[in-house]
Amino acid sequence: MAAVPTDSGSRPAAGARFFCTAGRGLEPFLMREVRARLAATQVEYISGKVFFTTCSDLNMLKKLKSAERLFLLIKKQFPLNVSSVSKGKILSEIQRLINDDPESWLNAISTWKNLLELDAKKDKLFQRAANPPKRKVEENEIINAKKLKTKQLQVLQESGECSLEKQTEEETQEQGDFLTEREKSQEAFQNDVVKVADAKNQKNLTFRVSCRCSGAIAKTFTAQIFIHLNDIYSVVGIPVFRIPLASRAYIKTAGLRSTIAWALASLAEIQAGAFVLDPMCGLGTILLEAAKEWPDVYYVGADVSDSQLLGAYDNLKAAGLKNKIELLQVSVIDLPLPSESVDVIISDIPFGKKFKLGEDIKSILQEMERVLHVGGAIVLLLSEEHHRRLKDGEQSSIPLSSEGSHTGEPSIKKCLKPGGKTGTSETVSSSFEASSQECLDKTPPFGSLVPVECHKVSLGRTDAFICKYRKLHSLGL
Repeated sequence: MAAVPTDSGSRPAAGARFFCTAGRGLEPFLMREVRARLAATQVEYISGKVFFTTCSDLNMLKKLKSAERLFLLIKKQFPLNVSSVSKGKILSEIQRLINDDPESWLNAISTWKNLLELDAKKDKLFQRAANPPKRKVEENEIINAKKLKTKQLQVLQESGECSLEKQTEEETQEQGDFLTEREKSQEAFQNDVVKVADAKNQKNLTFRVSCRCSGAIAKTFTAQIFIHLNDIYSVVGIPVFRIPLASRAYIKTAGLRSTIAWALASLAEIQAGAFVLDPMCGLGTILLEAAKEWPDVYYVGADVSDSQLLGAYDNLKAAGLKNKIELLQVSVIDLPLPSESVDVIISDIPFGKKFKLGEDIKSILQEMERVLHVGGAIVLLLSEEHHRRLKDGEQSSIPLSSEGSHTGEPSIKKCLKPGGKTGTSETVSSSFEASSQECLDKTPPFGSLVPVECHKVSLGRTDAFICKYRKLHSLGL
């Protein structure tokens, strides 16, 4: 993903310090993204958070896909000492955390205010750019009306109808006066709106302060103020947006969490013109995230469930992507595609007890391997059980489910859319690398597929693995 330049006139004068919260295991994805998308520097992480410096404006910051929430950083320091300390002393420690460095608060709030003002200025410029054409149309209509009246007057003068001429002149004058007053009224109203917006953005800035505690301090102190305190660090920040970045407005019905779906797609190295397949697409969340980020690609989603495909179609329609992604009702172990025809396969391999299939994980991978061309990549989200069985080279018959149920015979039924520690700096943590390498060392090559990357991530109540494989040679060689 290439860095996207922004207009120098719409960014803060100097780089501001931010941090994002992220799902456990997604920190390396977020670190990559802020470097690529925001040209961020001084990138470092602590568990669940990534810190960085950037000059990007609010519009660019909103485009982050692997983050949960975004904050302006006020302060980050070592944890509060709570061993054998009374609650009163802890309150005093928190008070010092807030009061000892007022300059950090003033700098952060000033940056926050500047971001909001620059965003408001961009909105006003956009409105001004959008309004002139409408005014020109109205002016042209007035000029044309006056020309028409003038011609009528000339005709009336020639016929000697002076009284009618006088009346017409009066009507024209009245119309001109009315239009002049209307323009003045519109201009005054717009000026009032701008003044109110400026006053709101510049003078009446407000924000909420709250606190979240975990670790030993949470057992001693339970007050609800928004400071991030635990046994490793103390962090204070201002939330930049009301709505979390992970809440996608274009997803109608949520399936797989959007940040996980985006991480899967980002690992696939999707190129323009590629053929990308999700053979167990469920509600289509992975395809939605991929198509929003990499639009010039041919996407196909397959599933055997009527309800899941209908839900996926509703999602594509709501996101304006129904002409970008084709949906097929077909089994993952009997794909109607020629061998070595697909460039990239991305999928959330289903798991759980609610829905069951008779196929095992090995049969699924064999069919994926068949349709993938040499050099192509497969990126999968695997449960701990699936990952362990693949890692040990065992064949299993684990019950499977996608974002919903999978039922029916392995054949094409229909096409729903006809035709179509404290942290590291500038490098991913050695613990992430070690975890990834451990996955690779223990995962044997499967046929022509060899493991490339593996990341353990949190799905909330359970953990899973994002695994990437690459096909090195044709089957049978």
